[in-house]
Amino acid sequence: MDFSFTEDQNAIRELAHQIFTDRTTDEFMLGFSRTDATYDDELWNTLAEQGLLGICVPEDFGGTGLGFVELCCILEEQGRRVSPIPLFSSLVLGGLPLARFGNESQKAQWLTPLATGTIKLSAAIADLGMTPALAQNVTATQNGNDWVLNGEKHAVQDGASADCILVPAVDSNRQMIFFLVNTKADGVIIKPQENFSGTTKATLVLNNVKLTNSSILGNIGQGTEILKWLEQHADTALCAMQVGVCDEALKRTAAFTCERKQFGAPIGSFQAVAMRAADAFIDLEAMRSSFWQAMWRLSADIPCDIEVRAAKWWACIGSHRVVHAAQHLHGGMGSDIEFPIHRFFILSKEISFTLGSAAVQLSKLGKQLAEDDSVGVTALAV
Repeated sequence: MDFSFTEDQNAIRELAHQIFTDRTTDEFMLGFSRTDATYDDELWNTLAEQGLLGICVPEDFGGTGLGFVELCCILEEQGRRVSPIPLFSSLVLGGLPLARFGNESQKAQWLTPLATGTIKLSAAIADLGMTPALAQNVTATQNGNDWVLNGEKHAVQDGASADCILVPAVDSNRQMIFFLVNTKADGVIIKPQENFSGTTKATLVLNNVKLTNSSILGNIGQGTEILKWLEQHADTALCAMQVGVCDEALKRTAAFTCERKQFGAPIGSFQAVAMRAADAFIDLEAMRSSFWQAMWRLSADIPCDIEVRAAKWWACIGSHRVVHAAQHLHGGMGSDIEFPIHRFFILSKEISFTLGSAAVQLSKLGKQLAEDDSVGVTALAV
């Protein structure tokens, strides 16, 4: 496992850091939170102008053709500033599988405008984090070269703003097929959903939506493979954002406890405060190490089922302790929903529940280990 980053990767991280820091200040976020806006369109356009939206888009289609590590560097910086833009849904849920499994026509139709910031993408895979009783299915009925889709998908990430949504459907042979669904197509209904973090999700309703074979991502019957590949990359991308959120929350807490005084001394000098912060730092480093391992193995195309699942578990359980400590150590200020630290708490919880909480990850991890006891468990021993 190589923990070093290349010069290009560090340069991309620094560029993303500068863009997010310059735009998403605490003052800006306070003003933004008082509006009805969901996303910062100016920031989105700036990222497009600087080529960061096309980071994983092949060069032939207007992108820079870089890899997953570079994308994670950008997502980590977004998490550090809690920037309100749909990077995860567009670049990870939509862009990555299109770049990997899409044909030339599909890439030209969707990835080229994604790189320029003129469209947004998503995928309807929230079921991965739900219990089977809550999961929804979409059926695909073939009629010659045409397909008819019916069904619903709930909690589609940033679905209300997406121009195209990747939808897994099941045909009459119980095969999973991924379809590229244009949200403006006849029979497609988008119902915005407001969740606790304020991020707009959506219910996707498909009512006799007619598609052709050209809308299939990959091959018929390849859907299960695509879903597994996408879940692994999405979980790891969420870990990247979570590390950024918790790293910045802990840094702000350290600065606050050094300035805040009680009994004539900074509260950070009190043993109980210092130990609480130290425990949070250990959790953060465990999150970072497990995330780096999963990211590296994915980028090197090395099997990493257990490592990704363990990294997401750490991103859930570790972040829970970090952001609670951060808010607690801010005292009464931590209870003010307009004080900056509150935004880190909310986004951390949003990330933790996306595609499965700690309990979901642990359950799936246990199932994997039970099915194959030859699999190593070093990923858990961070």
